[in-house]
Amino acid sequence: MPIGVPKVPFRIPGDEDETWIDIYNRLYRARLIFLTQVITPQVSNYLVGLMVYLSIEDETQDLYMFINCPGGWVVPGIAIFDAMQLVLPDIHTICMGLAASMGSFILVGGAITKRFAFPHARVMIHQPASAFYEGSAGECMLEAEELLALRETLTKVYAQRTGQPLWVLNEDLERDVFMSAKEAQAHGIIDLVAKEGVKVVKK
Repeated sequence: MPIGVPKVPFRIPGDEDETWIDIYNRLYRARLIFLTQVITPQVSNYLVGLMVYLSIEDETQDLYMFINCPGGWVVPGIAIFDAMQLVLPDIHTICMGLAASMGSFILVGGAITKRFAFPHARVMIHQPASAFYEGSAGECMLEAEELLALRETLTKVYAQRTGQPLWVLNEDLERDVFMSAKEAQAHGIIDLVAKEGVKVVKK
């Protein structure tokens, strides 16, 4: 049976007694963010709002985004990526299971030298695909043009963030490319593979 979201005690500043809050709200207060589901407009809006709020609260302290994401909508994923570049704190990205499709795009968007993966994590990159197959021929053509434009955007970002040539990324994005943590590091998607005994989050 599902265990639900665990709750932990937390004393709100100014209160005498502790209040029980869900564990993710407690972790957000420690500047730890989690992307652990398919990226949708709602998830994107939530994460962007959280990053903006935490940036306003303290622009000098880094943020940590833990990723275990199978992918999702392209444009909402790009919104998360853009927000990561625009907020003032550096954002560490940590792949802790799977960062696939747009999940890998968010992973590569972390601050350079601050992108990590757990030793047995997996990363997958591929070209953007559409979930819309119905409609007129004209609508399909417009959608195809938009997909090509999105693919060009994603390819350029991957090339900029990984240091790989555009032709390499163009070939990679033709198919699903799965990588181990070490392979993702060699590809430039992450900077370091986390090791036992080495802290990823520093407080």
